[in-house]
Amino acid sequence: MEQRKHQRSKAFLGGRVVFNGSNSSFDCIVKQISVGGALVKVENALSVPESFSLVLSDGRRFDCEVRWRRINSLGVKFLTDGL
Repeated sequence: MEQRKHQRSKAFLGGRVVFNGSNSSFDCIVKQISVGGALVKVENALSVPESFSLVLSDGRRFDCEVRWRRINSLGVKFLTDGL
């Protein structure tokens, strides 16, 4: 049984995982999103650091922390509101 504070909604948003002082990034797709976090699809989740910024195609930006990871997906917790 899933234990989330916020219900996730289905989404299909393009974005970028940004880290290393904004010098490194990966393309991603946000498949589900809520007030508190998101399900993010990437090519190789093992290459994504534990904390990073998620920049969405609509201009929102979130500081994130990885809560779990699979081969090509991440569950992330938002540390900031979308700016």
